[in-house]
Amino acid sequence: MTLKSELVDELNVLAQYKLSTTMEGIKVHTNAKPEIISATQRLFDKGLITQVDGGYLTEMGHEAAEHLQKVIAFLTPH
Repeated sequence: MTLKSELVDELNVLAQYKLSTTMEGIKVHTNAKPEIISATQRLFDKGLITQVDGGYLTEMGHEAAEHLQKVIAFLTPH
């Protein structure tokens, strides 16, 4: 199984969120790379974030981001 570039873009957006607080979101500006803008839209459509341009993680988004950060930690050389 290979990861499609669209999924990788979504994972990159999710990885930008700080999990230590629910009071800090992200903002994807209109001058961002088109693939990041599209990835953010898809995450919103999937119910993982609260706004089309970022916003905050939903409960499901927070869970997904937690899992993602664990995978990143496992795969990052120490």
